[in-house]
Parts: sequence; structure tokens; C-alpha cells
Amino acid sequence: MKQLQKGFTLIELMIVVAIIGILAAVAIPAYQDYVVKAKLSKVQSTMDSIKTALAMTFQQNGAFPAGPATVTTATSGTADAGPDVWTSIGLTTFPLLPAEVTELDYATNATGASFAMTLTLGNIKATTINGQAISISPTTGITGTAANTAPTVPATDSVAGTTALVWHYKCSAGLDTIAQKYFNNCS
Repeated sequence: MKQLQKGFTLIELMIVVAIIGILAAVAIPAYQDYVVKAKLSKVQSTMDSIKTALAMTFQQNGAFPAGPATVTTATSGTADAGPDVWTSIGLTTFPLLPAEVTELDYATNATGASFAMTLTLGNIKATTINGQAISISPTTGITGTAANTAPTVPATDSVAGTTALVWHYKCSAGLDTIAQKYFNNCS
């Protein structure tokens, strides 16, 4: 009587290991990209609440709060400089910065017609994102000019009695392509 083969051959095991290796080679970089995008979403949510408050201030007053202001992760909910800027937009205590943002700087032009908010990134991706900066600034009105310059603000636009804010992102030169795409292909 012939004995039946038990177990797997070496070739079968090597094929399974090769398939697992190929799947891992594809899955691990994709997973790392998703982790980076999740961390960038924390940065985005930090900017969104401030953008909303600044847009409301602009709509009510016709200008952004004047003056510089800074917040760092170390201050944990309080502004380092320019607390009058944050209180003027309705923030009695500054929102805690996530670990992915090491510093937030805000500065306006002399008239308060435009501003630039710069976030310094950290704890995201050591080689290509940490230490880089993302700036956001508005162009007001339909016929606005380039970011960080005094825009032409029309009395109204297509929505009765309002002016439009268009947000522009500017990234550091060495910023990772994942982050550049995440922030609307910032330049």
C-alpha cells in the first residue's frame, strides 16, 4: 500500500512566502501614506476653526484683526503673543495645537485687509514633512489679487450682501508630495 503525502513541499511554502512578501511590499507604503494623511487632517482641522473665525470677523468688520500672533505646542492652549488677535475673533482660549503642529504664526498687512497664517509641522514624517511650513492666506472678493497683498474688495458679490474669501495655500519648497496634494497642490 502506498503512503499518502503529508504536509507541504518546500516549493509550495516558498510560493506562499513570496506572495506574502509581494502583498506586504504594496500594502506597507499605502498604509504609511494613510497615516500621514490622517496626521495632516489634524493640521487641517486646526486651520479650519481659525479660518472660520477669521472669515466671520472679516465679514462683520471688513478687515482681519491687525497685528502678529503666535501659538506654540508648548503653551498648551494659550497664545504666546498677540492674545488680542485671538480674543478679537472670539477665541478666549486658543485651541490646543495637535502634536503635528509645533507653531502657528499669524500676521496681517498694515490695513488688516489680508493676513498670512503659517503652521510649522512636526511629528508627521521625519524626513520630508517635519519642520516644514504651510501658509494660508485669503484673497477677498471676486476680483482679488495674489495672496498676501491688499485685495480689491467689491461691495458685494453674487451672494447678496456678502464678500467672498478664497483661501490660498503656500508650502515650503521641500514639502512631501503627499502633503502638497493634501493642501490643494500648494505651491
